[in-house]
Amino acid sequence: MMKHKNATVTEAETRLMAALCRYIEQHSDAALPLAELAAQAHLSPTHLQRRFKAVVGLSPRQYQEAFRLKTLKKNLKGKVGVTGAIYDAGFGSSSRVYGQVNSRLGMTPGQYRRHGAGLDIYYATAKTPVGLLLMAATERGICAVELGDDAAMLVDGLQSEFPAATLHKGAKGTGAELKQWMAALNEYLQGRSALPKLPLDIQGTAFQAQVWRYLQTIPMGKTRSYTDVAKAVGKPDAVRAVATACARNKIALLIPCHRVISSSGKLAGYRWSLPRKKQLLELEGAI
Repeated sequence: MMKHKNATVTEAETRLMAALCRYIEQHSDAALPLAELAAQAHLSPTHLQRRFKAVVGLSPRQYQEAFRLKTLKKNLKGKVGVTGAIYDAGFGSSSRVYGQVNSRLGMTPGQYRRHGAGLDIYYATAKTPVGLLLMAATERGICAVELGDDAAMLVDGLQSEFPAATLHKGAKGTGAELKQWMAALNEYLQGRSALPKLPLDIQGTAFQAQVWRYLQTIPMGKTRSYTDVAKAVGKPDAVRAVATACARNKIALLIPCHRVISSSGKLAGYRWSLPRKKQLLELEGAI
């Protein structure tokens, strides 16, 4: 049996919720009232809502939306048109998908399909106590914060992430705010201010977004283990998935995955190098 935050989850219950997940996936294009899902599982709606979230980590509605988004991304990479991809994924209208999932795609469905074509991304670089920092932003917010030693390599990496987007260096449009955001983050790294709360344009799965939101709650000067994070997001057995979510975080510092360490206290895993992770934790007084 698996121990969750508030209750014990039995193997039978895990199998029941797995079967219900498959049912949701098979009917993801339909409206699935909680009462219908409860009848399918032979549980009361209230009990189903509570137990489904305990086992899966999401509510039934959130699971359905996450599956629809996954299907939409797959469809957008195929030959079907944008409108067809939206409806085939189970979204009832194009206005709904633009209103609800743009923040999860990190761009409009059409731009995602075209690898960022038509998307303007502004970027800037600056020297900081932890090396060269590149910050990039769309009109929605910051889409990347990278650390490195070579400006050309950082820009090449940004272009690889958004191969069809147009990159702009300078202070035009969103770039004007970018300059202020860069200065605020550098002040933090100099130890002169708190970590700034800046608008983000994040791409990720529902689980990754959940992990990233939790990372933003870890106080400066504190650390958490991967196991701690897994328990905090209600998925105590998903330690490896938590580590993967940290590894796929492309926004350094503002989503502070450097504050996550192994249960033994070792500084395991950091896409911007372990020496840099150690330096960040020393700057914050965590070690």
